[in-house]
Amino acid sequence: MEFFKYTRTFNFMGKSKKALVLSVLLVLASYALLVTKGLNYGVDFAGGTIVQVKYDKTAPIDEMREKLKSNILFDGATITEFGAPDEVVIRMKSTTGNVTVDVGDVTREALTGTGNYTIRRVDIVGPKVGSELKEKGIMSLVFAILGILVYVAFRFEWRFAVASIVALVHDISIALGAITLVGLDVNLDVLAALLTILGYSLNDTIIVFDRIREGITDSRNVALSDTINESITRTLARTTLTSLTTFFVVFTLFMFGGEIIHAFSFTLLVGIVVGTYSSVFVASPILLWFGFDVKNYHNKLAEKAKREAEKQRMRDQYESGVM
Repeated sequence: MEFFKYTRTFNFMGKSKKALVLSVLLVLASYALLVTKGLNYGVDFAGGTIVQVKYDKTAPIDEMREKLKSNILFDGATITEFGAPDEVVIRMKSTTGNVTVDVGDVTREALTGTGNYTIRRVDIVGPKVGSELKEKGIMSLVFAILGILVYVAFRFEWRFAVASIVALVHDISIALGAITLVGLDVNLDVLAALLTILGYSLNDTIIVFDRIREGITDSRNVALSDTINESITRTLARTTLTSLTTFFVVFTLFMFGGEIIHAFSFTLLVGIVVGTYSSVFVASPILLWFGFDVKNYHNKLAEKAKREAEKQRMRDQYESGVM
């Protein structure tokens, strides 16, 4: 089923300067949020204890706070709703150093008299383990970006590689800014979402780049902007359908998946939008700004074809016994 027919070429590059201003503003705003507000690291990275409690009616949060004050283990603990009024999460920055102490039993004893409830989850992460997880998470993002840089440079050209990396940094920066803005806890699920954004955005960018390279190779037009506009227009149907179907699936998870995957699905929603946008209005214009020379590229292709033909001629002579 074809939703978009290739009847005319859209002038995407004509809007590239306005898109650049928008991108710079969004990235700067994201960095400003990261500096002033900072990421809210969850238990996975900061260490601490999480206890999830479910009541058979609306949770008496104020009464719970009073009850927990009697135990030093819950000093500085925060109690917040977890997706529904009858379910709450108790977050503590401290962890018990005694392996014989069951935090669930201690919580159950402390909340006695607050109503009928069940302890649904107890997560404990030590500060050292949390620090190691945070360090390895950052390294995984760095290595992923470096690997992408090498792959794209090998498959295309260094300008394509740099353009793709700039687009990926753009996407991750805005995603982190959105996470900071809404105050989500940054845990392993958010890290998984960020890595997923890298893959999704790169896949979309590579498809656009592949069509641009194909257009540069087949066309004798030396105006790179025209070739980019034509290439993006030809991939518009695929980009739109892929982005929309992925967005609707993730949006469904965001709306009905529950609090447990709320941060993951929200991060992906932001990533899908900015990833699709950056493939067209960030990665592609960078090829123009880096001064990609179509005529020089054609000359390189001609030289490469000439060398391949010479190698094939010598191979044929060798096989026929002619030296």
